[in-house]
Amino acid sequence: MAGKAPGRPVREGAGKKMKRTGSVIAVLFTAALGSVALSLATGPSAISFRQVWEALTGGSAVGSSAETAERIVLSLRLPRALLGILVGGALSSSGVAFQALLRNPLADPYILGVSAGAAVGALTAALLLPGDSVLPLPFCAFLGATLAASAVFLLARRRSGISRERLILMGVIVGAFLNALIMLMVALAPPGKIPGAVYWLMGDLGLGTTRRVFVLLPYVAAGSAVLFLLSRGLDLLLLGDDAAFQAGLPVEKVKAATYVTASLLAGCVVAVSGLIGFVGLIVPHGARILVGSGHRRLVPAAFLLGATFLVIADVVARTVSPSGELPVGAVTALSGAPFFLYLLRRTGVKP
Repeated sequence: MAGKAPGRPVREGAGKKMKRTGSVIAVLFTAALGSVALSLATGPSAISFRQVWEALTGGSAVGSSAETAERIVLSLRLPRALLGILVGGALSSSGVAFQALLRNPLADPYILGVSAGAAVGALTAALLLPGDSVLPLPFCAFLGATLAASAVFLLARRRSGISRERLILMGVIVGAFLNALIMLMVALAPPGKIPGAVYWLMGDLGLGTTRRVFVLLPYVAAGSAVLFLLSRGLDLLLLGDDAAFQAGLPVEKVKAATYVTASLLAGCVVAVSGLIGFVGLIVPHGARILVGSGHRRLVPAAFLLGATFLVIADVVARTVSPSGELPVGAVTALSGAPFFLYLLRRTGVKP
């Protein structure tokens, strides 16, 4: 009996930690649902939460106003909110993966140029493919994201390895070049070939449709599931390659799987929402404060927090200006850029 006593507080502590994590995840899930409800009830046409509930449950009263509210909720606002959930969650999960892979708190798909590469791939497909071809866009965006990330890593590599400062610098340079290429492609595109061209440049959920949601859903679900399964490997990567290898981790295989999955998540969401920056930078840090750095807790927490953050940012973008909607990427940039400067100073990198 005496030999078992010392282990009991450890097990009790672990149990309390798991219980607390479960509570945090439940709160984040509830917050995500609340953000969707807020999004469905917010817009130029005033719709009450009761009307939203009736539209979702099929209990709308007969009448022109009730039918109009139902069409607005189901055809316009619900696909947009669901797209925000998928895009915000995927960008946050991708940010978690890149930060673990590079052991760099400044890593983010937008800052590393991965999002811009994805946009170039998706735009190329949109210009070359006939009609409104949505299905190939995520795959082409994934190829663009992969090529952009590879270019950043190759340019940042030196004999002594890849420094944090050089990686960020190369990411900014490659991203600037690709952003210029995006603007050139949009400017030279035939009229009407690229609908809502501004959303490629600044990010927008306004083109969210049920079709786009269903196209994006399997990519995000598969990528998020893979990152969750890689949680132990991501934890070990934070200790360094040598320590991870000594712990029995196939380091190169885990790195390759993480790199491909993170690029897939970033690429597929850019294909349907354009360039939305800083979500993958801000949210992982907030999620770590809530659940710690263990990736089995961090990956789902970051997904839910990112989903909530982007849906609320979209609500702000739709309502803050009386003259019309703002691109949601402008709202995330306004909150993300100061946070990026804060991280630069905190980590000792001079901007």
